[in-house]
This record gives sequence, structure tokens and C-alpha cells, in this order.
Amino acid sequence: MTDTIITVAPTGAFPTKDHNPNIPLTPREIADDVFECWQAGAAVAHLHMRDEAGHGTMDKHRFIETVGLIRERCDIVLNLTTSGDLLATDEDRLAHLIEIKPELASFDAGSMNWMHSTVFINHPAFLERLAAVMNDNGVKPEIEVFDPGMFYTANYYMKKGVLHWPSYFQFVLGAAGGIAATVENLVFLKSLLPPEAIWSAFGIGAGHLPILLATLALGGHVRVGMEDNVFYAKGRLAMNNAEFVARATRLVQESGRTVANPASARRILDLAVK
Repeated sequence: MTDTIITVAPTGAFPTKDHNPNIPLTPREIADDVFECWQAGAAVAHLHMRDEAGHGTMDKHRFIETVGLIRERCDIVLNLTTSGDLLATDEDRLAHLIEIKPELASFDAGSMNWMHSTVFINHPAFLERLAAVMNDNGVKPEIEVFDPGMFYTANYYMKKGVLHWPSYFQFVLGAAGGIAATVENLVFLKSLLPPEAIWSAFGIGAGHLPILLATLALGGHVRVGMEDNVFYAKGRLAMNNAEFVARATRLVQESGRTVANPASARRILDLAVK
């Protein structure tokens, strides 16, 4: 059977307790939530941090505290964001990678209009610097693709030797300003990849479950969690992130595949031994 990686994204930078009172925001809340998700079948946790007011932050000390709390309890693969605050400096977006040296971190492969209200800037000079920091610190990029142009940007950097093959792609569908969360769009994005590529996908909001099901049908890995969707079902808020993971676990198993544990996820993603 083929192993499928379930990634959980428990927090993000946008949803608040007003959107769902169950979303974890403090280091302790995030660590407790991630532990429950690991128990439910998640092999990877994609982490964002929040400040005291609940806003997204790239404060490396918050990352250090949260990672320490998680590592006390489980061996889940940690994937740290590099884009948790649109106002953060380039230095703030890189500092936690140098300090913590996580196994994975996000590489958002381009700039875009964001939420129809602002701009998410990933300047080429920053992307080359980000790749260099990742390479120097043994961090594997998770190449986040919000639209097809970002795939071609990543492909350019691989040809240039800035990024290295084999790469790991995460298709993000449904972000306001990016490609819509439709099955047809997912099929198109997958068609851009070479056959041996390692990829995952998720849909935001109402697109969450259709993209989850389509990704499994297409042989990809999956991501779930309240960063992307605070509702478990129409009109019903999620009780916790482990609920999303448990459903993904059931669907992976029903599709005739096995749920990857952290050790098998590390093999699949070819993560460096540290």
C-alpha cells in the first residue's frame, strides 16, 4: 500500500477565536493541539505563531517555545511558516529557520494580491535568500503554489540551482487572489508536475472537502486544519484540529492507502537526518 502524509495546519495567521473559539493560538494551545493531531494520524504540522493580541507574528521566540513544547511529547515532522506576518521584515521571516533548523519550511513561490485587500510580497531577491538560508541550514522547502505562475517560478529556481530536486510541492487552492478551489484546477496543477514529483494539496473554506477527496483520488498527500477551514461541516464549527485529521485518516484508509507516520513521512520527503 502507498503511504499518504497527512499535514495539519492548526492555526494560520488569520482565523481568530471569533471565527472559531477552538482554534489554538498560544504556544501551549498549539502544542497540545498538535499532540492530539499526531495521535490521530498527522505526520506533519505546519506552524504559524500568534502574538499576545492574537495577530500573526514571526517572533522567533514564539516558534522556539512552541517547538520545544511539541518536541517534549512527539516526533511529528515540523514545517514552519516563513509568511506569518505580512508586515514582517525579511530578517524576521528567516531568523527562526537559522535558530531552529526545522525539517521543513514554507517557500511561497511568488507575490500575489491577498484577500482583495493587500499584497503578499515574495520578491525574487527574498526568494533567493530564503532558498540559500534553507540550503545552509538543512531545511527542505515546501514549495507553496497559489497559482500556476508560482510553479513556473519554482521550476526556474530549480533550473538555476537555487532550489534542488526532488522538491515538495503544496498546492493551495481557494485563497482570495489565487487559483480557485475546483477539482478541474487541481487536475491542471498536478499536470504541471513530472511523474515522480512529491505533492500535496488543500482547499480553503468551502473547497476543503472536495479538494481533499480529489487529492486522494489523484494520489497526492493531504493537508487539513483550521488555518484553512474553521468549519468541519456546513454550519458546524470544528471542535479541534484532531477532528479534521481523524476524518482524513479514515478517508486515506477507505481509499486503500495507509497513513504515513512521521518516520515514513521523513523517508517520502527525503528529509535530512539531524
